[in-house]
This record gives sequence, structure tokens and C-alpha cells, in this order.
Amino acid sequence: MKYSLNDVAATIDHAVLKPNQTELDLRENAALCIQYNVASMCVRPCDIALAAELLSNSAVMVSTVLSFPHGADTTATKVFQAQRAIADGAQEIDMVMNIGQFLSGNFDRVREDIHAVAAVAHRSHVVLKVIQESCFLTLDEVVRACEITAEAGADYVKTSTGFGPSSATPEVIDVMVRNVGGQLGIKASGGIRSWEQAIAYLEQGATRLGIGATETVLQGGTSNADY
Repeated sequence: MKYSLNDVAATIDHAVLKPNQTELDLRENAALCIQYNVASMCVRPCDIALAAELLSNSAVMVSTVLSFPHGADTTATKVFQAQRAIADGAQEIDMVMNIGQFLSGNFDRVREDIHAVAAVAHRSHVVLKVIQESCFLTLDEVVRACEITAEAGADYVKTSTGFGPSSATPEVIDVMVRNVGGQLGIKASGGIRSWEQAIAYLEQGATRLGIGATETVLQGGTSNADY
């Protein structure tokens, strides 16, 4: 399949998540998101209300992160975060799986954690993506995390926060597609710095891309940025 600029833009969650990004950065990035008509602008929780205002007259959604980047908050805290995010205007939520609990083999606890947030999200017709931070997992563990995410009722599996030691890889996307493709959405995130990388992930079966250097990628360049 040949992808146009608009085709690729429609799959991008444009990330505005760095701790040193300012309100001016948010405004400039919102304008960029509107210009390219990306799927969403993914912002820090403190920026949701302003992002919703800035994007209100566009088709670009507001997405946000939850328990980011470690997934280590309690379930009660995550539920509150989801409720607050939705009240502020978030239309999609990217939550980090409790990585430590998963690696401890406490799969029921991880499933219940995701399910609690999914229940809050879906009551308001908000999409829930679950970030595995797959650089910490074996490929077999990626399979198990995909299964748990599906069992918990989330909508997407996602590779990475972009702030861990590694980001999306073709190997992880392949495992996700083979195990939950067609059942859940699949988001490749972090480390996508060129048009060629973006296309390759879409051709593999990814349905959403998390990108910080959106304009560079869409214009066919290669970014040197760290997200």
C-alpha cells in the first residue's frame, strides 16, 4: 500500500511530553497538530485543559498519559487520574502497565489495575491504550502482556513510553500483531524518527504511531531528537 502524508498523519499521536516543555511549546505544537490533522496531541495531565481549548475547533483529539512513565501508582490513584483527565477533556488515555508487578508474575493484579481504568474510560467513551514498556520484557512476556491487556478490556497495546532505555522495535510490533492484531489497536511509540520507519511500522500492522518529531517525519526528513 502506498501511504500519503495525510494517511500517515491520521495515525499519529503527536507527543508533547518532555518535562521542560512550556505553555508556549504546547501552543506551537497544537498549531502543528491542526496543520497536519494528526490523530491526537498527547500531553501531560497538567496540560489537558489547555490542549482541549487549543484543539477545540479541530478534528485533533486530546490524548494524555497516566501513571507515566513507570506505571507504579496504586490502582486507586490511576482511577482518580483517569477521572480527572476525562473531566479536563482527554479523549484517549495511554496508561503505563505496572511493570514491576508484571515482572513479579502478579498477573491478576496487573489485569485488575488495567480493568479498573478501562471501566472509567469506557463509561465516558474514552479509548484506553496500555503501554508495556516492552524494552523490559522478553518477547514471550510481550505476548502475555498483550493477553492480559485484552482480558482487561483495554483498546490498544502500546510498545513504549519513549522515556525508557529503548523504544518500539519491529520484533515487538510483529509479536503484537500476531497475537492481538484485529482484536486490539497496536501503537508503536518512541524512536520513530523518519518517514521510512513510520511506513514500516504501518506496513507491519501498527494502527497508531507515537511520534515527537512529527513535522520532520511527515516532511521526509530524519530527526535527531531523543523521542
